[in-house]
Amino acid sequence: MCRHIAYLGAPVALGEVLVRPPHGLVRQSWAPRRQRYGTVNADGFGVGWYADGDPVPGRYRRAGPVWGDETFADLARVVRTTALLAAVRDATEAGADGEAAAAPFTGGNVLFSHNGAVTGWPGSLAPLAAVLPPAELLSLAARCDSALLWALVRHRLADGDALPQAVADTVLDVASAAPGSRLNLLLTDGASIVATAWGDTLWYLTGPGPRTVVASEPYDDDPRWREVPDRTLLTAGRADVLLTPLKEPTQ
Repeated sequence: MCRHIAYLGAPVALGEVLVRPPHGLVRQSWAPRRQRYGTVNADGFGVGWYADGDPVPGRYRRAGPVWGDETFADLARVVRTTALLAAVRDATEAGADGEAAAAPFTGGNVLFSHNGAVTGWPGSLAPLAAVLPPAELLSLAARCDSALLWALVRHRLADGDALPQAVADTVLDVASAAPGSRLNLLLTDGASIVATAWGDTLWYLTGPGPRTVVASEPYDDDPRWREVPDRTLLTAGRADVLLTPLKEPTQ
C-alpha cells in the first residue's frame, strides 16, 4: 500500500526526518521493512509542512517516485519546519489522477494521509458518500478511496467535531460499511497528530526533548520506538501520546 510519517518538534530540515535516517521514508519507497501489502511505493509522493506564523501548510506532491525528484531533494535540504506529514504511495488500482491522488491531502490547517484500501470500492461507500453535499463530492481532489475518506473527515470537522473524534467516527463508519478495509489514517494540524492503526502497521517515537514521530514503520533501530496495537486511535502532542482502543463494528 503506502508508507507515511508525521513529525512534531523542534525545527528540523525535512531531510532530517525523511532522508537522513537509515530507513527513512525515501528508502521505504523502494525498500520498506514492515509493509504488509505491496512492495514498492513508486506511484506518487508528497510532503506537507508548516511555516512560522502561517497556520496553513505548504505542500509538494508528484505522481512519480520520490527517489528521482531533484526538486524534492533540494526542498528536503533547505526547508525547515516544526511539523510535517509525508507519504509515498503504492496505488491500489491504476488511475489517471496523478499527483492529485498523492497524500497529503489538505483543507484549512490540516494535512491528511491514508495507508490502506477500502474493500468493495467504490460501491461500498455509496451510503456514506450520500451524506456529503454534492458540491463536496464534485470537488474531490481525486477519484480514489483516500480522497473520499478525507472528505468524510472534513465533513465531520465542519460540523464541529474535534479532530480525534472526526477521525475515529469516520474509521468506524467505513469499517462497518466496508468490512475488511485497511484504514490507517494519519493527520496533523501542526500542533497535534491524530492517527489510526486499523489493518496495517503504525509506530511512534517520543524524545529526546519535546518531539514525537508517528510512522508506518520505524525509520531507524532506536529501541524507543513503540508499535501501536491494531484497532487503536493515537492522539499525540510534542511530549505526550494517548492510545485509545477502537471498538470493532458489530456486523
